[in-house]
Amino acid sequence: MPGKYFSLVLHSHIPYVLDHGSWPHGMDWLYEAAAETYLPLLDVFERLAAEGISARTSVSFTPVLMEQLKDPVFAGGFDAYLRMKEDAAADDRAHFERAGESGLRDLAAFWEGWYRELRASFHGRAGGDILGAFRSLQDRGHIEVLTSAATHAYLALLSRDETVRQQVRQGLHTYKRYFGREALGFWLPECAYRPGYAWKSPVGDGDAHPRLGLDEILGQEGLRYFFVDAHLLRGGETEGVYLDRFPGLRLLWEKAREAVRPAEAPSRDPYSPYAALPSGLPFFARDDVSGAQVWSRDTGYPGDGDYLEFHKKRFPGGMRYWRVTSGEADLGLKEPYEPDRTAARAEEHAAHFVSALEATLAAREAGTVAALYDTELFGHWWFEGPEWLYRVVKKLQAGPVRPATAGAALEAMPPAASVALPEGSWGQGGFHGNWLNRDTAWIWEKIYRVEAAAAALTPRLAGLDRRLLRQFFREKYLLESSDWPFLVSTRSARDYAESRAAEHFDRALTLLGWLEAGRALGPAEVSLLEAFESDDRIFKEIVMPDGTVI
Repeated sequence: MPGKYFSLVLHSHIPYVLDHGSWPHGMDWLYEAAAETYLPLLDVFERLAAEGISARTSVSFTPVLMEQLKDPVFAGGFDAYLRMKEDAAADDRAHFERAGESGLRDLAAFWEGWYRELRASFHGRAGGDILGAFRSLQDRGHIEVLTSAATHAYLALLSRDETVRQQVRQGLHTYKRYFGREALGFWLPECAYRPGYAWKSPVGDGDAHPRLGLDEILGQEGLRYFFVDAHLLRGGETEGVYLDRFPGLRLLWEKAREAVRPAEAPSRDPYSPYAALPSGLPFFARDDVSGAQVWSRDTGYPGDGDYLEFHKKRFPGGMRYWRVTSGEADLGLKEPYEPDRTAARAEEHAAHFVSALEATLAAREAGTVAALYDTELFGHWWFEGPEWLYRVVKKLQAGPVRPATAGAALEAMPPAASVALPEGSWGQGGFHGNWLNRDTAWIWEKIYRVEAAAAALTPRLAGLDRRLLRQFFREKYLLESSDWPFLVSTRSARDYAESRAAEHFDRALTLLGWLEAGRALGPAEVSLLEAFESDDRIFKEIVMPDGTVI
């Protein structure tokens, strides 16, 4: 039945980091997300279930993250990581005891117990299998799990439809392997959408050629719905910050604008699903009003002075002992964190959020607020986020707005209008600038070169060595990860990202040379292949461009 719904959609993604470094860049990213986000959220969902409440939350996992969470190396490394954090807190506790700092000593004891309980939860409730625990929640009807592109490729900038399709198919195949059912919902990486038009590569040479819209490919592959940022629905022409500096990007933006004019309906709101033209595939648009309450550190809840300060840490253990205090306060002026003060603030902020949802839909007989967030925001970036979410879901049980998965909301309220979406993403400026700019063009040149090589192999797949093919496509998938250009652009881990992109490109070329040679490998080559397979062991089964699985 049509009603008023809050559809929370959490997007979970970590690039492939297993055996590719640890700290400051590498496997610790995965361990931090698992400890600070995935396990706390599992706890929230299970607490609610024990109280007879279904969270009715949609959670996406990228296939590359699924693979890492199921890898035995993760389980062993994660246990060691939790022990290390517990030991670091114990060392800090002893240090603060000697220094006579009783407040920080008690806080170190808090963290010591927190990591001890996490390890017990990982081996107990989660059974050492975080992804399996989320599968159990879905099987019991408490959450909905979505899939995404294989390695979180920025689909809107890939040069060939067959590459997009292969990323989607690998995502569907991996999802079914780990969740035992067909995926219905799909998270477009970076909420980046491209309609169909005569597309021309923004780097290098080449003629314009017809391309399908991403919605058309998703629909053809059996998916039921996807998500975009709100400005695409409203038809806003946000150009982004890089167009004047990067001619290839401006050309791409202008061609997309000519092909699909923005919808001339600024009053069109995001509070119901729409059907994308020409495919008719339903989509939800992100509600930026509720989003700002959680995303923004400046104006949203995470910036409250009582909450844990993310950026200030005590080394060598990397423990956090300070609270936000104020947004203007220098890190040196941050005051000690007081966990007992945060429960009241989380309660207050949960009540405010629920009231805001009710006000948003007050004038409507029916509607859905689709709130889209990176999962890692809850717990990792905003330590109190999982507890806030627990309180929000509980408060929604008695009000006019009820929690609903995206799939359930769509079933209750099918699209009543169709929209020709323009091109864009949820990145800075609303277009592709965070991923394609002067600093990252070289990565896209390499991606396009490997795409072309893969297309040339397609007619000969049946006669090529299957082991080499599998590893070639693993390296191709990993090269296509949107994380490398993003990390270069944001300069948050530039050297690491550049090294990873170059490495996967070089490995793909090596494998391509062996495939084209068509001869038996020598001992040194076999050893090198084994090293590739050990380092980049993602996807036991690979979906080929022709749809076969090897």
